[in-house]
Amino acid sequence: MVVNVEQGSVNPSVGTLLRLSDALGVGLPALVEPPAPRSAKFTPSGRGAVLWTGGGGGRGVLVAGTEPPDVVELWDWTLAPGERHDSEAHSDGTRELLHVQEGAMVIEIGHDRHELTTGDALSFHGDAAHAYVNLTDTPARFSLAVFEPGVGAAHRTEGPDA
Repeated sequence: MVVNVEQGSVNPSVGTLLRLSDALGVGLPALVEPPAPRSAKFTPSGRGAVLWTGGGGGRGVLVAGTEPPDVVELWDWTLAPGERHDSEAHSDGTRELLHVQEGAMVIEIGHDRHELTTGDALSFHGDAAHAYVNLTDTPARFSLAVFEPGVGAAHRTEGPDA
C-alpha cells in the first residue's frame, strides 16, 4: 500500500492513513499537513539574555539557541579581571566549545587546568564541574557554544531489556 501511495496510483482512505501514522509513531497531521515553515530567529546586537553577572562587571549573555531535543546554545561571555564563574556539571553528553576573543583565561575541568589566550580554543565535556577564570588584570571575552543532547526528552534506557 505504501508503494502505491508513493507512486500516486491509489488514494488512501482515512483508515489506511491512521494505520500508517500509528505504524510510524506519528500523528495523522504529520502525514497530511504541509511541513511547518522553519523560520530564522534573529537576535539584534545587545538584545541577548544576560543570565550571569559578575561582581566586577563581567557577564554571560545567551545570544542564540535551538529548540529541544538537541539544544545548542551560543554565548558571549566577558570576565572582568579577577572574576570566576563556577559551573555545575551539565546533563550527560553535554559538550562545550570555547574560543577566546580577547584577553587570557583559565578553564578548570575537574582537576585539569587549561590556560588560554586570544585566539585559543578548547572543546571539552560539560558534563563535569568546570569553571571559567580570569586571573589577569584585563578583561577576557570569549564565545561559548554548548551542545546538550536530549534536553527535555523522556529518559531513554539502552541495553538488551530496553
